[in-house]
Amino acid sequence: MNDGSTTHSNRAPNSIKRLLGFALAAFFFSAFFALGTWQVYRLDYKLDLIERVESRVDAPAVNAPAATEWPKVGRDTHEYLSVKVQGQLLPQFTTRVQATTVLGAGHWLLTPLRQIGGEVVWINRGYIPLNEVDPMTVENTQGQFEVRGLLRISEEGGAFLRENDPAGNRWYSRDIAALSEHYNLQPAAPYFIDAGAPRNLGEEITGFTPKTYPVDGLTVIKFHNSHLVYAFTWYALALMVAGVTVWLNRK
Repeated sequence: MNDGSTTHSNRAPNSIKRLLGFALAAFFFSAFFALGTWQVYRLDYKLDLIERVESRVDAPAVNAPAATEWPKVGRDTHEYLSVKVQGQLLPQFTTRVQATTVLGAGHWLLTPLRQIGGEVVWINRGYIPLNEVDPMTVENTQGQFEVRGLLRISEEGGAFLRENDPAGNRWYSRDIAALSEHYNLQPAAPYFIDAGAPRNLGEEITGFTPKTYPVDGLTVIKFHNSHLVYAFTWYALALMVAGVTVWLNRK
C-alpha cells in the first residue's frame, strides 16, 4: 500500500528537471535572440559605412590630413577618403610590398613624398609584376608633384603567417609605421595614399609615369555584408528553441 510518499518523491525530481529544462531553454533563446539583434545592429552599421565610403570615394579630392589631424585619423572616419597631397617624391626609398591583384602576383610600389613642411606621406604608386623594373628614378622626379588618390589606413605587422622583415627588405603588408622607422623618415603620416597618376605641378605631362607600369587605380572597395543572413539564422534558432520547449511541455 502506497502512502503517497513515493508519488511525491517522483514528482519532485520531475519538477526539478522541468525547471532546469525551462532555464536551459530560456538561456539559449535569450542568447540566440541577442545574437540576432546584434547582427541587426551590425547590418545597420555596415550599410551606413558603405554609404559613407561611397560618398568619400566620389567626392572631390580634399587636402590629406595634416600632422595636427593625424591622431584623429581612423578607419571609420577617413579610409577611402579622396585626397590630394603635394611635395617632393623620394624614389630612393621606394619599397616593394607583396601584392596579389586582378593582374596577378607582384608588388605594390610604395614611395614616400615629403611635403614642404617636412611631413612624409607614403604613396602607393600601384602594381608592378615581380620582375619588372621600376621606371622611377631620382632624375625624373625633380620638382614638386601633386598626388591624388584614396586614403588608406596602415596595415600593421604583415600578412597571414608572414611577418614583415625590414632587415631582409621583405614586406608583406603596407605597414607605414615600420617603413618610416626603417628608413628613418619622420614625421610620417599614419596612413598611405592609393594613388592615381602623379602630376608634375610644373609640367602638363605626368613625367615619370610609364605607359604600362606601375598600374594604379586597383583599390578594391568591397565590404563583406552577410549580417542579414546571420540575423535570420539566429532568430530562427531562437524560434526553434521556443517551439521545441512548448512542444515538449505539452507532451
